[in-house]
Amino acid sequence: MANILIVDDERSIRHALEKFLKSFDHQVFTAADGQEALNLLETNPIDLALVDLVMPKLDGLKLIRRMQVISPDTVAIVLTGFGTITSAVEAMKAGAYHYLTKPFELEDITSILQTALSHRQLKRENLALKRQLQEKYRFENIIGKSNPMQSVYSLIEKVSQTDSTVLILGESGTGKELVAKAIHYNSPRKEKPLVVVNCAAIPEELLESELFGHMRGSFTGAHATTEGKFAAAHKGTIFLDEIGDMSTKLQVKLLRVLQERKFEPVGSTKSQEVDVRILAATHQNLEELVKKGRFREDLYYRLNVIPISIPPLRGREEDIPLLIGQFVHKYAKLHNKKITGITGEAQKILLDYSWPGNVRELENTLERVIILKEEGPIQKKDIPEKIRGEIEIKPEQTAVYIPETGLSFKHALSVFEDSLILKALEKTGGNRNRAAALLKLNRTTLVEKIKKKGLEKTAVKLEQMFRSREG
Repeated sequence: MANILIVDDERSIRHALEKFLKSFDHQVFTAADGQEALNLLETNPIDLALVDLVMPKLDGLKLIRRMQVISPDTVAIVLTGFGTITSAVEAMKAGAYHYLTKPFELEDITSILQTALSHRQLKRENLALKRQLQEKYRFENIIGKSNPMQSVYSLIEKVSQTDSTVLILGESGTGKELVAKAIHYNSPRKEKPLVVVNCAAIPEELLESELFGHMRGSFTGAHATTEGKFAAAHKGTIFLDEIGDMSTKLQVKLLRVLQERKFEPVGSTKSQEVDVRILAATHQNLEELVKKGRFREDLYYRLNVIPISIPPLRGREEDIPLLIGQFVHKYAKLHNKKITGITGEAQKILLDYSWPGNVRELENTLERVIILKEEGPIQKKDIPEKIRGEIEIKPEQTAVYIPETGLSFKHALSVFEDSLILKALEKTGGNRNRAAALLKLNRTTLVEKIKKKGLEKTAVKLEQMFRSREG
């Protein structure tokens, strides 16, 4: 049963349609002109309106346009004579779903009504799904109460309402895509598409076609003209993940899109305009890539309009208990397990681990634990051995010889610290991000220590040695 409004200045048509539709248990409202219909629309929830185009006071075309504003959920079907087909097409452009030409058989309207009401239901379901997505990716749902995360929330809130390009920086697993989704779904473009492209996951020779589309016959296997991701994101947002892996050739085309909002599909000489907001992300240091000639400087500055740095998990330890609670609840419910929390001993192990894979590694670890466990609290024995083993420091690893004459405690600590830093750098081939993760330090803290202790030359040498062995 639906609420149906009939708008026609001919009383005989109104009466016939009303009687016919009521026989299907629909609730029917009638109006003799557009103004009367507007009054009914403002006071009653109307599912579908049958609208005549030629009426006094307010014609059908103007009514449909007003209807789109005051009652956007209402589906309109136009009633028109043969001489006003052009007006019917205009009405459909204005938002009408279909049109019927007069005269028509009452039975003809049945299937059109069913299809139109199904269309309305589908439209409602799509809107509900969009609202769920918007709620899921509200920035309040990015878990963390630490100061570094509060700064991230503040930036998301500010940049969401703009159309500025945002560069999201952070190690793998920190949640860069989640931040991009939060920005989009809190922005004025939230009703439009969010298109995600992982630049590292698509081979270089295919990425250009993936981004900009291609024309039929432009290369072997191009059997049809295909729309690219930028065209699909028109009026919405495109998120370019791992932008640091993009080839310099594609960087030139991306720069043009940023500057002119135009691009050419592969195999075409015709420019295509696009209205799209660009969000980009990388775990790499783009400034270093610029110095090495692997990333265009002009593109870097175009992308780096508003940078958002996502802190690694080891840099916000106070958030780990919150994340543990969230993931345990989520996966216990998902896998129908009677998990009653986590013991203090098990939680301490998770707090003491360095989490080089960040939040993603923590989430995957807890899902694995819950899948393998049936019920009760998560205990120390449930934690993977790799994570348990990291925190068990053996006494012989820290043994220090103390001579009879004694030693300087401060100097001994400094020497031991030097040794730890150099061993971490040696183990990671000079990679300071990974070395910081091994030592459970922020990268900036490690870099400062390297400089302060005069270990810069040694660190660079280790990195060069590792690169030469790779080459």
